[in-house]
Amino acid sequence: MSAIGPVEPGESTYHRPDDPFTGAPPARPHLTLPPRHRRKAAFGAAALLTAGGCLYVLTAPSPPPEPPPPWPSQVVGFAYRGAAPKGEHAGAFTFGVSVTTEPGRRVTVDAITQPSAALAVSTEPPAPFTVPAGGSREVLVTVYVLDCAEVPRNAGLPFLDVTLRNERAIQKQSRILGGGYPEDLGTAIETTCRRTVP
Repeated sequence: MSAIGPVEPGESTYHRPDDPFTGAPPARPHLTLPPRHRRKAAFGAAALLTAGGCLYVLTAPSPPPEPPPPWPSQVVGFAYRGAAPKGEHAGAFTFGVSVTTEPGRRVTVDAITQPSAALAVSTEPPAPFTVPAGGSREVLVTVYVLDCAEVPRNAGLPFLDVTLRNERAIQKQSRILGGGYPEDLGTAIETTCRRTVP
C-alpha cells in the first residue's frame, strides 16, 4: 500500500483494566540539597523569622501613656481651725489650720507665708512638711505684725500664700481661709496696733 494514513497503535499497546499491572512504578524525582545549601536555607529562614519579629515589635501599637498625676493644688485642702487659746508670742496671732490630701496623693508644703510685707508668718511644724496620702496634718500658724503703719486696713486679709509640691510640680498659690479667719486676724491686728481696722 502506498497510501499514508494515521499511525495505528501496535498490538498489545493498550492497557486493559483486567490485565495485571506489570513493570516498576514510575520514578519520583528526588531532590537532594548539599549540606552547604541546607545551612544557608536554615540561616535564611532564621533571619526571616528574626526580621519579622523585629518588624512586629517596631510597628506594634504601644499602650497609651498613663495620665500624669494631678497638680498638688488639686488634691490638697486647707481649713481654718480657730485661734489658739493664747499665743506664745506677744503681739502675734496664732491659729490652727488643718491640711488634708486625697487618697493616693501625698503633698509637701514647702512654705506658708502672708502676702503683706507688714506681716510675717511662722509655722509649727516648720515648713517643709509632708501630708501623707489620704491623711491630714494639723499646723499652728503664727502671724506677727512687723509694721502697724503698713498693715492693710481692710479687715479681710483672708489670704495665706502656700507653696505646694508633689511628683508633678511645685505650685505657689493664695488660699482663702474662711471660718472666721479674716475677723480673728483683724481683731488681733487691732489689738496689737491699738487701732480700729475698718
